This record gives sequence, C-alpha cells and structure tokens, in this order.
Amino acid sequence: MAGVTRTPTGLTQGSTAPAGIGASTLRPDGTLKVTGEFAYASDMWHEDMLWGHTLRSTVAHAEIVTLDTSEALATPGVYAVLTYDDLPTEVKHYGLEVQDTPVLADGRVRHHGEPVALVAADHPETARRAAAKIKVEYAELPVVTDEASATAEGAPLVHDRRTDHHAAHVPHPNIVHRQPIVRGDADAAAGRADVVVTGDYVFGMQDQAFLGPESGLAVPAEDGGVDLYVATQWLHADLRQIAPVLGLPEEKVRMTLSGVGGAFGGREDLSMQIHGCLLALRTGKPVKIVYNRFESFFGHVHRHPARLHYEHGATKDGRLTHVRCRIVLDGGAYASSSPAVVGNAASLAVGPYVVDDVAIEALALYSNNPPCGAMRGFGAVQACFAYEAQMDKVAAELGMDPVEFRRINAMEQGTVMPTGQPVDSPAPVAELLRRVKAMPLPPEQQWVTTEGADIRALPGGLSNTTHGEDVVRGVGYAVGIKNVGFSEGFDDYSTARVRLEAVGGEPVVTVHTAMAEVGQGGVTVHAQIARTELGVQQVTIHPADTQVGSAGSTSASRQTYMTGGAVKNTCEAVREKVLQRGRERFGAYHPAWATAELLLEGGKVVTDGGEVLADLADVLGEEAVDLELEFRHRPTEPFDLRTGQGRGHVQYSFAAHRAVVEVDTALGLVKVVELACAQDVGKALNPLSVVGQIQGGTTQGLGVAVMEEILVDPATAKVRNPSFTDYLIPTILDTPTIPVDVLELADEAAPYGLRGIGEAPTLSSTPAVLAAIRDATGLELNRTPVRPEHLTGN
Repeated sequence: MAGVTRTPTGLTQGSTAPAGIGASTLRPDGTLKVTGEFAYASDMWHEDMLWGHTLRSTVAHAEIVTLDTSEALATPGVYAVLTYDDLPTEVKHYGLEVQDTPVLADGRVRHHGEPVALVAADHPETARRAAAKIKVEYAELPVVTDEASATAEGAPLVHDRRTDHHAAHVPHPNIVHRQPIVRGDADAAAGRADVVVTGDYVFGMQDQAFLGPESGLAVPAEDGGVDLYVATQWLHADLRQIAPVLGLPEEKVRMTLSGVGGAFGGREDLSMQIHGCLLALRTGKPVKIVYNRFESFFGHVHRHPARLHYEHGATKDGRLTHVRCRIVLDGGAYASSSPAVVGNAASLAVGPYVVDDVAIEALALYSNNPPCGAMRGFGAVQACFAYEAQMDKVAAELGMDPVEFRRINAMEQGTVMPTGQPVDSPAPVAELLRRVKAMPLPPEQQWVTTEGADIRALPGGLSNTTHGEDVVRGVGYAVGIKNVGFSEGFDDYSTARVRLEAVGGEPVVTVHTAMAEVGQGGVTVHAQIARTELGVQQVTIHPADTQVGSAGSTSASRQTYMTGGAVKNTCEAVREKVLQRGRERFGAYHPAWATAELLLEGGKVVTDGGEVLADLADVLGEEAVDLELEFRHRPTEPFDLRTGQGRGHVQYSFAAHRAVVEVDTALGLVKVVELACAQDVGKALNPLSVVGQIQGGTTQGLGVAVMEEILVDPATAKVRNPSFTDYLIPTILDTPTIPVDVLELADEAAPYGLRGIGEAPTLSSTPAVLAAIRDATGLELNRTPVRPEHLTGN
C-alpha cells in the first residue's frame, strides 16, 4: 500500500494518503494483515519466557473435594502451579459490572471449562502435560440450565445467598437483573385491536468466532510491577480488574495493546490477563499464554441465548395498538455485562416503531451454562429477531404488504420511545425500507448457465447434493434499531493525546489513545480526523496503552463517536494553541494574524481566503504542542426499575435488510443469494470502511440465522461443539452478495454528524433471512438457527 510504513512507534500514514474525513483511505494495517506480516498477540516473543496453561473443569457444577498439584509441580521444566489458595491478596474475584467471577475456582466450579489451576513451564507442551497431571476430585451438584430450573422452589443457587451478587430488585437469587418497561395501558389498548398476534421465539447461543484466540505476554518489571501486552477491547477496564488481584497500584500494571484478531464483544471480559500476570510475578520470568481454539470456546463469553414471548395488536388499517413481551436471557454462570444487555433488550424490545402502549419485561438468569456477555448487537439482536417475525405475522393477518405495514408504523425524529425518551436525531426508518425494497432483485435461478448448473450457487454448494429440482425462492425484509454508546447513566468518555511538532522541517502529528483497534478501522479514522483538523499529512498513530487516559471499550458502536470525538476536540485545541503561538510570533508583521478564521492546510497557516501566512514548521519551531483532553457525549440516566422510564441512550442507529434465499425443500438446505442493506450512517468518515462494517455485521447475522449455535447439553450443561469442525460459521461460499445503500443524515449532536454503524446491520440481517425462508417454505420457523430438520420435518 503506497504511503504506509511500519515504524517503531506505531503506524504512519504518509503523504500519499488522502487528506481527511470523507475519503476512502486504505487501512495502514491492511496489507500487513493480508500478507501475514502483522504481529498479532500470539506472535509475541521474549527470549527467556515461560508458557502458561490453564486447567479447566470437566464438569459444569460441582464442589472441588480434592485438588492435588504435587505431580504437576514435580514435572521437569515446570516453574509454578497456582490454585485459588495461592492468590496473593484478599481480592480473588473480578467482573465488569458485578465482581462475581473467581480468578480460579473458589472450591466450586459453576460452568464447564472454568479455570481451576495454572501452570508455567519452559515449553507449551510441558505446561499442558503438567496440567493434565493435576488431580481434581469433583462432587457434582444439580445443574441450573433454564428459567424453570433456575427459579423453581428449592432450585440450587448458582451463587450463595451470602454473597453480594444478588440485586434487591430481582425476584430470585438466580436472576442477575430484571428490567420492566411500562408505558401507557397495554391491557386497554389490546381491547381496541382488530388483530392480536402472539409468538414464542428461541434464539441460540452464538460465539464471536474471532480470528485470533486469546493471547498475551506478561513481563515482570524491576519496580515490582508487570508489563502486559494483550489482545483486548478495553485496556483500562482490564487494568481496573487486574491490579487489585495482584495487590499492585494501577501505575505498576502497565498495559499495551497487542495485535487483535477480531473481538465482537468476546474480549470485553478478562481471559488470560490476570493468569499471565500472576505466573510472571510468581516466577520472575515473562509468561506467554495463548489459547488454542478448543480452549477459546471456554475462555470468553458468548451471545446470550434467549426465549421471547411477544404479543402485538393492530387495527385493521395497519396501526399498532400495543406490544406486550417477555424476554428471558441466559447469562450463564457469571454476570459479565448481563445487566446492561437486559437494559438494551428491554428498551429496544419494540423495535423502530411507534407504539404508545407497551408492557415489557426483560431479565437475565444465572445458570450453569457458559457465561454470556457482550456480542455485537448486545441484546438488541435477540429482540429484533422476535419483533420482526411478529411484524410479518401481523401483516399477514391483516392481508398487508409486510414492508408497507412497517412503513405505516415506522418511527421518525421526534418519536417517543417506550422509555419516554424522544428520538432527537434523524430516524429514517421508512426511507430505509423504501430504499432496500427498491434495490434490483438478483436474477431468478442464477445457478443456471449455458453449460448447466453451477453447483456453487445451489443450496448445499460444493457438496453437490441438489441440482435445483426442489429449490424454491423466498424474499424477506427486516429493519432494526440499535443504541450507540454506553447507556443508563454510565460515565462514557474517551481521551486523546495529540502532539504536533516539526521534524526535519516538516510538521508531524502523533495521535495517542487507548482505543483498542480490533479490526474496525479506528486507526484509519483517527489519522483522517487529524489531517482534517490540523492540515498535516504525516500522522502517526501511537500504540494504544494505559499511559494515556481511558478510551472506553471498543464496543457499542462508540469508538468513532467517542474516541474520534476526543481526537477531534484535542486537535481543535492544538490548532488554537498553534495559532495563538503564531499570533504572538508573527502577528506584528501581518494584520491577518488577528482574525479568528485562520486555518492549517498543507502544513501552512492560511487565511480563509487561502493566503499563506507562514509555514507551520516555522510557527512550531523547536517546541511541540502536546495536549491530552477528554470527550463526553450527552448525559444519559438509568432506567427506572419499576417503569423503565428514563433517557437511557445517547444515539440510535438504523438498518434495513432484504434477503433473497433459495431453499431445497426436500433436503432442508438453504442458500442465501443476496442480503441487500440500506443504513443511515450520519456521516461516512471513511466510506470504504463503512461498507466493510455493514457487510461484516450482515454476515454475522447470516451466520446466526442458518448455522451458528453453541450447543449445550441440557442434562449436564456441558458444551457439545467447542470447535470450528462442529460450530459452523459462514465461509466465502456461504456469504451472498451484499449491496449497500448508505444514507447520510447528520446527527447534529455528534462529531461531524456521524452515527455509530457497526452493530445495526447484525440486527436486521437475521430476521430478514428467516422471513425469506418462511416466504419460500410457508413454515413458521420461530428459532435460530434454522436447521435442515426444521425445513423437512425429519
């Protein structure tokens, strides 16, 4: 890639790169990644390092009767074996919102694959063999696997009542969080409905399936601290949880982001971070931990599986009268971010529609299933699957076109959400539906060529199972709403440090944030913002670490808004400081220096009329301008725990999809031919990256529609398919064409008018695919993913 070089301090985008925002600037890490030159966390190396390995539980719920590590410790090459009793401080638990997760099993395991012991050895195979020699005797306990077993009288408690993990507002200790939302009078409104439709829906557990497994390198320091190089989504949240367990002040736990191979929410919670640091501090040597793919399935949280019951009412002219729903999310053994996921699911449960009378309840369970937490879409995905199926069912009952029915009820700017919060920025739901429906449909029977059938385009693909005899086509539509940014009163802020200096007579900008680049392209956008605001082409992105203020999590579609906003604000302050310096040095020689309309363009100070006043390098001289500032969005507030009312969200994003599928009704095979998308992005700071994000989110929604599900044995709570052999994700042969129509309606409260985009397409792609399969087959199909037996009845 022209103009991109790897530097010791980070990634530099050189003078051949486009100038700033609005340009499809290529990623500085793109070529490095596709050529295999990019250093991921698993590629890190230290010449005298040890290898760490985790022993995990083989059962889902049990007391640990005995734990014998003597044989492992006696293994040649083993430097340390740690259990819960070896932890150095009284702080032995951690968690994003609730500190309920033990660093190592605290005498009891609560899910299959829970960490029980750690081993450090001079070779990874030695560490694995030693871990296998640890003898653990379990006394198995009854498992909690669903709402019935969690809340029944006498149900076993996942967490003891004596802990502080149980909130006062929940009706049972095995419920993590409950959020009702009540607005208007749904019971009275139901009496005015001409049509009432109900449905029960099941949403499967999805894995983030990121490319790079969990990995990191912990290096003990001379000051008694530790340096941790790790693939994560939120450096400062990791730091907040790690330091107390180690018994160190935060300034002695120095964290640097290493190469991240995708995240999608699966790296918000800790995995190997504390374990690696513990082993490094115990042995006095660097320790590297890299999960294999099998271990990765147990090493991070997944998307919450859900059961959802909905009731929709409508008048005969197509106006929604009311919505009642109940959403039960399975949070697994530990809280993770389940409380926030519940808030999202509840507050967005109605979808992007005008409904004055609602009665909503959402809750998350503690169970002995795998822990669940953040994943792209964060509670809104499960709700969208159900409410969009309901919209199709109501339209069919009324004899209306499903798209027209949605447009009649579509929200717009000024609509009041079920939480009582007005939507104060563009909400072009009807327009997105119009646009996606207007896109040209793919040709019929596209697998037929002059030479015969192209089996790659048929259901079943290269397996050559069908030649099209029983293949039927279906078309389906869906639209969704997703919040942007942290919500419910969370202090959501981001920090950026910007340094502008003259190097070799040329101005150079260095942007330093703690933003985790996980593949979303933030490093590209930050450089574009700096070029736009400071008029300097040479921009270096400093590696993300904890030596600068927090950037928050790379999640919630927030980083371009929040850290981009921080970079923008800091650049503006740097620019003003540079101009003030110029006024002091050169103002006496040219009266134009007195105007407030001076600009930095092309490495020069110019007037708004284009007159050059000075080279920027001359203004800077030998003294750099270096500032670090925070940025906050508009404040939010918690939802009321009785009514759900409150201004809980800062911004909303919207996407609509049209799916075209072909189904072999005899074999139960599905081929998604096309997933067209229309989405409002506010302002496309990098159009190429925007389309990539939309297509990526669309593909993840496709996966959960037709193939992705972690299967858990309902009797034992054990994971049955922890590998990519049995957990299927879409390949290039499964991925359809994804035409994208980008709409730009600015949010005046957001930097550049932008709108977070990464999650919204994951919502509507799944129900659009299901709607298309229903259209092709006439089947009800109320669960994800759709399997062949659901289509054939076998």
